[in-house]
Amino acid sequence: MACQENTILLRDEEGQEHEFLVVDILEVDDEEYAVLLPVVDSADEAIVLKIGRDEEGREVLYAIEDEEEWERVVEAWDELVDEEEN
Repeated sequence: MACQENTILLRDEEGQEHEFLVVDILEVDDEEYAVLLPVVDSADEAIVLKIGRDEEGREVLYAIEDEEEWERVVEAWDELVDEEEN
């Protein structure tokens, strides 16, 4: 499946691929996070994944497991959305 330039293809635990629109890349506390929106069912809420590197230096996306880190990212996203709306 070909992806548009601003989309990303992710594989779930069952091996099924899902296409997401890359809405934004946030930088919070020297870390980067991808804000993604499902392409197929855009009624779903956006997801946010942490951008990191694996042991071979390739970019990978991780779930945010730490609640405090999650709160900082959500706050940064809310502030950005508020700025764009005003």
